[in-house]
Amino acid sequence: MAFRPANPGLTTVGLSLAVFMQVLDTTIANVSLPTIAGNLGASADQATWVITSFAVSNAIALPLTGFLTKRFGEVRLFIATTLLFVFASFLCGIAQSMTMLIVFRAFQGAVAGPMYPVTQSLLLSIYPPEKRSQALALLVMVTIVAPIAGPILGGWITDTYSWPWIFFVNIPVGVFAALTIYAQMRQRLEQTIRPKMDYVGLATLVIGIGALQILLDKGNDEDWFQSNFIIVTAIVSAIALSIFLIWELTDREPIVDLKLFRHRNFIFGTLAMTLAYGAFFAINILIPQWLQRYLGYTATWAGFAAAPLGILPILLTPFIGRYINRVDLRIAASLAFFVMGATSFVRSDFYLQIDFPHVAMAQFVQGLGVAFFIMPLMQIMLSDLQPSEIASGIGLATFVRNLGGSFSASITNFMWQHRAIEHHAQLTEHLTVFAPETQQAVSTLGQGNDQLAYGLLERMIDSQSYQISFNELFHLLGYIFLSLIVVIWFAKPPFTAKSGGSTAGVH
Repeated sequence: MAFRPANPGLTTVGLSLAVFMQVLDTTIANVSLPTIAGNLGASADQATWVITSFAVSNAIALPLTGFLTKRFGEVRLFIATTLLFVFASFLCGIAQSMTMLIVFRAFQGAVAGPMYPVTQSLLLSIYPPEKRSQALALLVMVTIVAPIAGPILGGWITDTYSWPWIFFVNIPVGVFAALTIYAQMRQRLEQTIRPKMDYVGLATLVIGIGALQILLDKGNDEDWFQSNFIIVTAIVSAIALSIFLIWELTDREPIVDLKLFRHRNFIFGTLAMTLAYGAFFAINILIPQWLQRYLGYTATWAGFAAAPLGILPILLTPFIGRYINRVDLRIAASLAFFVMGATSFVRSDFYLQIDFPHVAMAQFVQGLGVAFFIMPLMQIMLSDLQPSEIASGIGLATFVRNLGGSFSASITNFMWQHRAIEHHAQLTEHLTVFAPETQQAVSTLGQGNDQLAYGLLERMIDSQSYQISFNELFHLLGYIFLSLIVVIWFAKPPFTAKSGGSTAGVH
């Protein structure tokens, strides 16, 4: 007989809070990056590591979920990872340098890796089959609300208190969740074994992905392949990832089951999910920094400007979950990509004097795309897997998608800065102290103080350079989203999961 906790409702709250806390931390630091960089004496590029270190270590830890579950059991693993997440959050809050913060964020991301898959499994186990769809709908709702709440909460905390509190808020939430699940589920019987660990796969994965992320993050500072460090890092990454691919495809118990990519719908669904998530992640990186650095928004107001993105997903998710299977899921996904592409093109026409309503409206309309984004793609992706492959498929898809997000953060910041530098050079190419236009601008800006005037002129050119680069990036993102419409139509129906499997989604 299946185990039922004394209070399923309280158990659901505990599990949901843990997921909310973990997903929240993927976005809560976004609007605080300028403040964190300033307080810790780091550049904006270095501050991006606060996000990418979490995402990369989280992605690397995800494949360990199955091994850890078998070794320790789901309940103990949930409690342990939740409390370790709390401890990691405390360490992030007391970090005294950017290096310390990045290391602690990597630790936080690593312990967070197994949290969502284990939470999903525990949640399904406490409800009878006929109520599991409602439980999953709640989990999907939480994972939609948390990334939207992150920028608002992060901005308000940063402006009202200080940035360390964006991490300290996890402590009471995590402790409550862990104690609740311990009280409700400690008597659940679980069999544990000592499974074989794929050490070669794990080691080559960590080295390969870690080196690749370092290459992407440090490439611009080191002048890319003019640097011996970057060349060595690229060689290490290429060798490690090559060994990883060969080993995982031939090992009997691989840590990452790459053979799942033999399924047509899984490969095209995962490709579309990863690219779309990477592009979506780029938007979430660009908007808060642009609002604060060049439009003068506080962290709180940057959060408010981004928040309308969540309105339509929250309102529509219950209806989409109920009726989505009545239409071809490729049509639903195409609608999502079209809306997200269209809003990206709208943002490509933004300018430095644009008002709050226009920024917020673009976010609101994009929410329609987000609402139709997750569920259709997940169902397409898992539709041709065997029941025994569903859990591995969810883990692998989450792993690849998270990597897409972390790489996107690094590539986006590099492209934004690189193109801005090029535009700055172009704008100043014909700007000389002898040009009548320059003299007129200096006279108007400085009112007799030439030093002040040239400083203001330089600041204006810098802002315009980054604005042009911002617009170019959103133009590119628009085309990426539209191209995904073509990708998803390579999938073939039917898109219903095979009997015995779960179509539970990832966050």
